[in-house]
Amino acid sequence: MNDPQADAATESTEQAYLAELQSKPFLKRMLGYFSLSGPGWLQGAITLGGGSLSGSLYLGVLAGFGLMWLQPLAMIMGIIMLSAIAYVSLSTGERPFDAINKHINPVLGWGWAIATMMANFVWCMPQFALGTAAIQQNLLPGVFGAGAMDDFTSKLIIVIFLLVSTGTIIWFYDSGSKGIRLFELVLKLMVGMVVLCFFGVVLKMSLSGDGLNWGEILSGFIPDFSLLSRPADQFTSILAQTGEYSKFWTDKIVYEQQQVMITAAATAVGINMTFLLPYSMLRKGWGRVHRELAIFDLAFGLFIPFLLATSCVVIAAATQFHAQPAPGFMGEVDGQGNAIAPAGNLVGGYNKLVEKRLEQQVSAGEFAILKADPAAMKAAVSELPAADRELAAMLVTRDAFNLAGSLKELTGPIFSQVIFGIGVLG
Repeated sequence: MNDPQADAATESTEQAYLAELQSKPFLKRMLGYFSLSGPGWLQGAITLGGGSLSGSLYLGVLAGFGLMWLQPLAMIMGIIMLSAIAYVSLSTGERPFDAINKHINPVLGWGWAIATMMANFVWCMPQFALGTAAIQQNLLPGVFGAGAMDDFTSKLIIVIFLLVSTGTIIWFYDSGSKGIRLFELVLKLMVGMVVLCFFGVVLKMSLSGDGLNWGEILSGFIPDFSLLSRPADQFTSILAQTGEYSKFWTDKIVYEQQQVMITAAATAVGINMTFLLPYSMLRKGWGRVHRELAIFDLAFGLFIPFLLATSCVVIAAATQFHAQPAPGFMGEVDGQGNAIAPAGNLVGGYNKLVEKRLEQQVSAGEFAILKADPAAMKAAVSELPAADRELAAMLVTRDAFNLAGSLKELTGPIFSQVIFGIGVLG
């Protein structure tokens, strides 16, 4: 329960400590700010979700290390906006929703609130599916996975666990200053866990086999806007093998690169974050003296974890998937000579790509006949040149669990399943 007197005493002590920090050198001041930070970590926990994960993964699939710069740049622009919102809110002390309705227009204020609510549903609800899949496929497949338990029962148990866990953590936030500190500690630990898990996977990759080309990785942080209009360099040789259909594949790759660039940039900072940030700061009793702390909080609690986590996912995806066909579509066999079956979640995407390519070389009538006869379509697709089928296998959209599976041979089951799974769950 809230204790107003205790909360007021805590805020007074914090402000005195903050005033003392103002006279200290920059580095000591920054170290002091770390103990007071909180709302920025909440923003970090919000943005490190399924959208950032999938965006990072497909950036690596399509562009390799060439778009390492995109998400950090998008986040920097987002933090500039959030810093401005924080500065105004802490300077005036007014609730942003009330301020917009009063000083600008109620239509804008209510539109902002409604859009925030919709964004919360759109972005937050799928996280339950992501967390459920991480537990079923990576962390506890022997308990909740396929064959171990009925799928509905398994998902119901996991979702109830996630709902109760998150509900309890959120309850702390409304239980006074001590509850807020506990809430923020949990968030810091969770965000740190996500970053450490993904960082650990990349570290293991760099120490395994031939390691990682860090020179190429670091060069990927140099902005290259040409990828908005051309495919990544690694596709050049395979595109040349597709002959007259190279334009079809080039246009397809460029379109996908444009879409994933927009997606990755859009998932960096959402409208729900613009609404929540000022309220979380005001809820902590922050005011004008906290303005520099607010900017530090966003930089340390939001930017750095986001940069490390998304970069690690891009590195892992680029290393495992970029310009490499997904196994099972090109007649590959394992060490015992048995045909490798493609991952079930990739088959539909592959079929759409090769059928779209086939549509380019036959008449509309012929294609309609093939669509009506699955066996004939399968035979026609199998007769496409190997380069076209290989490109389709390169471009299929993998998910986090395909990445975990691909890492097993390189990093071992602990890093590929458990550590990676904990990162996804977090």
